[in-house]
Amino acid sequence: MKQLLRENLPACQPSSAFRKAPYLAAPLSILFVLSLSLITDCRAESGIDADWWSLRPLERSEPPKLKPLAAKWARTPIDQFILAKLREKGLNPSPEADRRTLIRRLYFDLIGLPPPPDRIAAFLNDKDPKAYEKLVDELLASKHYGERWARHWLDVVRYGDTHGYDKDKLRNNAWPYRDYVIRSFNDDKPYSRFIEEQLAGDVLYPGTKDGILGLGFIASGPWDFIGHVEVPESKVDGKRSRNLDRDDMVSATMNTFTSMTAQCARCHNHKFDPVSIEDYYSLQAVFAAVDRADRPYDANPKIESHRRELQKKIKELKSKRKALKNRLIKLSGGNLAALDQRISDLNRQNRGGQGLEFGYHSHIERKPDVTKWVQVDLGESKAIDEIVYVPCYDPYNNIGAGFGFPVRFKIEISNEPKFKKGATKVADQTKVDYPIPGVTPQQVTLGGKQARYIRMTATKLVFRRNDYIFALAELFVKDAAGNNLASGAKVTSLDSIQAPPRWRRQNLVDGNHYTYADPKIAAELAELQEQRKAIHEKVYTKEIQDEQASIETALNKAEKELKRLPAGRMVYAAATHFNPQGGHQPTKGKPRLIRVLQRGEVTKPGKSVSPGTVRIIEGVNPKFELAPNHKEGDRRAALAKWIIDKRNPLTWRSIVNRVWHYHFGRGIVSTPNDFGRMGHQPFHPELIDWLAVEFRDGGQRIKHLHKLILMSGVYRQSSVSNEKSAGIDSDNVYLWRMNRRRLDAESIRDAVLEVSGKLDRKMYGPGFRDFVLELTAHSPHYEYQKHDPNDLRTHRRSIYRFLARSSQQPFMETLDCADPSQMVARRNETLTPLSALALLNNKFMTVMAGHFAERLKKANAALPGQIDHGFKLATGRSPSAEERKLLLAYAGKHDLANACRSILNLNEFVFVD
Repeated sequence: MKQLLRENLPACQPSSAFRKAPYLAAPLSILFVLSLSLITDCRAESGIDADWWSLRPLERSEPPKLKPLAAKWARTPIDQFILAKLREKGLNPSPEADRRTLIRRLYFDLIGLPPPPDRIAAFLNDKDPKAYEKLVDELLASKHYGERWARHWLDVVRYGDTHGYDKDKLRNNAWPYRDYVIRSFNDDKPYSRFIEEQLAGDVLYPGTKDGILGLGFIASGPWDFIGHVEVPESKVDGKRSRNLDRDDMVSATMNTFTSMTAQCARCHNHKFDPVSIEDYYSLQAVFAAVDRADRPYDANPKIESHRRELQKKIKELKSKRKALKNRLIKLSGGNLAALDQRISDLNRQNRGGQGLEFGYHSHIERKPDVTKWVQVDLGESKAIDEIVYVPCYDPYNNIGAGFGFPVRFKIEISNEPKFKKGATKVADQTKVDYPIPGVTPQQVTLGGKQARYIRMTATKLVFRRNDYIFALAELFVKDAAGNNLASGAKVTSLDSIQAPPRWRRQNLVDGNHYTYADPKIAAELAELQEQRKAIHEKVYTKEIQDEQASIETALNKAEKELKRLPAGRMVYAAATHFNPQGGHQPTKGKPRLIRVLQRGEVTKPGKSVSPGTVRIIEGVNPKFELAPNHKEGDRRAALAKWIIDKRNPLTWRSIVNRVWHYHFGRGIVSTPNDFGRMGHQPFHPELIDWLAVEFRDGGQRIKHLHKLILMSGVYRQSSVSNEKSAGIDSDNVYLWRMNRRRLDAESIRDAVLEVSGKLDRKMYGPGFRDFVLELTAHSPHYEYQKHDPNDLRTHRRSIYRFLARSSQQPFMETLDCADPSQMVARRNETLTPLSALALLNNKFMTVMAGHFAERLKKANAALPGQIDHGFKLATGRSPSAEERKLLLAYAGKHDLANACRSILNLNEFVFVD
């Protein structure tokens, strides 16, 4: 009974809103007693014992020696292992499948599409002894290989295009990670690098596009919008959401790369495997600073690298500028700092009616003796009685009242826009320094003079911080009746900082005249500014001026160069810096303190833990040895290095088992995500170890692993059953024949599009939506029933389908597509009336049957030729005489489109032998 429970109880999973709890059909009392007995027994057996098949060091087993007759059947070392096991069990291998079966099997296995009839014919007629190997190489080199195998990977990592949970909002920038996975498979990227990029690509491969895109792995699972955005982290529910979010990251990482259920130690020591609760929270500490958010990346690695260099340079220059400011404060004997503090305090008191839109602001200069001008165009010459010009108020760097008002200036009027001739000077303050006016409006009376243009020219700029500017809040041009002639007028200037809403030319004539609370405060501010200016002139030596000019020149150049770079794209990935949204605030690289939680409850924190992992590698400290001032990414890099360590037995066994599983429909270990005591043991331990070592030490190329398997005799076997072997091994565990399998949902949909002539093979980019999106205040509605199957945008391969977590596509769900809210290491393969009815009557199928018929009519004029061509497209062979007769009769009675629908429902179309 204990063994029965071990084989059938599901692996322990953390409870989350998006996970479905499994139930066993057994009386609760019996289940409780047996489970308790099993737990006690397993803990007694294991504790922290690592003596388990999956945790033992990898050793390369020698392929078994075979007798000469048996050796003729074996094509690869894989066959030697398999045949030895078959002999041990009293079984014999099946004959090799025919070529038509093999090419169809290879096409669907490697690219997920049916083979074209002409390619089938070429393969059948190829006399080259290496014809099969050439076909394998051809398909592995196909760009569609990555689309097929990326789908398997995305099943495991729970890729989706929405957040899931209650609000299930759209995640519009998830797709670059999907494309990254497709490209990585097509490029045959070494598996160790594939792992590193997905956990710490930003650290280990900085300046590369894939170093950022790979981090989509950490963020690929569901995310609680309410728990993160609407509830702050300081609240208990906010802490729970973030604890579960880190739990999801730990689960995804350990399940995907090592097939270890570390998440079972969230509330207590793992009951079956050597994972303590402290180990688990040490793994959480690895992800303590990262959240899920949109983050920028560059499509061009060279641009990404240059962007990083510029950002680093700007950071260094700003640091030098800050150090220079501190030197000035020190040289002033602290007086400058005291003045700045007093000015800051007064500014806070004196904000009165200040609005967001301040006014006009010139470009920044390094010296005061630079001319700047701004002018207003009244549209036509008008009689002007008075000009009122209002100083700015800006608390930036404690300047406050009078911000940017020129030290020396003049005001002119003219009917000529360039002021070359006929200009009249109405105010001249260019001879001596003008006292800072605070925020008091200044005015000049004209008494009815005619002009179209009014220009204010600054001939000596005011000191701002370590530089000089010209700024003005408002310019009023009044007639005799007091009307503002400048309201909304066109404004031009020599230059301008356009940074709305605060700074832009049009703010100068928007009519916002600010009032301030206390003129006494404004007067004191003006006096303090004069004192500050005097101190500054005393300590601001030629040496400091030159140093500042050098810093500002370099900084200005770097910032302009950075601004000129193409805007980066966005990917939803692990991030520490991002735009905050409600309670979802960036950590900016500062890890949260992680404590062991008693029973997994955030209200019961225990001791704090440092980043680490599980103690399974002999001689390797599970606690990461990181410098005291280490960066956040160093934690993820350390975990990635631990996972790809050649001494880590789980990583290499896990990936070869996954690839084997997708080729045979069952892994060497039939629980791909659980290599622990609650998972199944391998049917052939020596074979999985041989494959793991061959893969690990042979370049870690997955295409090489494919070829090892595909070239084997065991893969090429017929799927035909026989009574004797079925009596010994009814489940075909030992592979005495090939498993006949139904196509997965994506392959069925893609094959239907292909044979109907409607498949759009465009690769990459945002996913298509086979639903009508209805946005509501609470959450989006995904209305699949309103979708038009004739929409050409949705005729792409299914890998590019926009995946909503809360509401799956009914047709695909009926055909057992993966639930993107859960890790799907092994898909269901159900045969139900629902799937049969969906294939026959779903709107997509009926529409595509019509397109299939149109394709056949264009290719053949006569009905018999249409039937033959359609049957060959769908199955890879010509129909038999009986099949042709039945289909002709059916098409004659119900039309060709319905005959095509029948062809698309043939088992031979939906299944692969």
